[in-house]
Amino acid sequence: MSKELLQLAAQAADDKRAEELVALNMKGISLVSDYFLICHGNSDKQVQAIARAIKEAAEEQGQHVRRMEGFDEARWILVDLGDVVAHVFHRDERGYYNLERLWGDAPREDVLKELT
Repeated sequence: MSKELLQLAAQAADDKRAEELVALNMKGISLVSDYFLICHGNSDKQVQAIARAIKEAAEEQGQHVRRMEGFDEARWILVDLGDVVAHVFHRDERGYYNLERLWGDAPREDVLKELT
């Protein structure tokens, strides 16, 4: 189920034109979640729209959204879906935090090939 949730979140982010979608398989690496979805938007409004779309898509499928942090600031919004945690950055912040490098030992999932 977590893989389907990852794909759902990726599709919602892509629908709002999120950039550089990266999905990391965190199984066996993090106790927090199975997958991290990382992406960014180019403005505060776009970052908020991406996070809102992920939240709404999950809720429409009956998934409980545990929490959403950082929405008002729109610099780094964390959407906790349980098995999947989406990190929606503002373009200016993404390179600074560089989660892909921080979790460099995590295998990447190819979510882009399944996007419509």
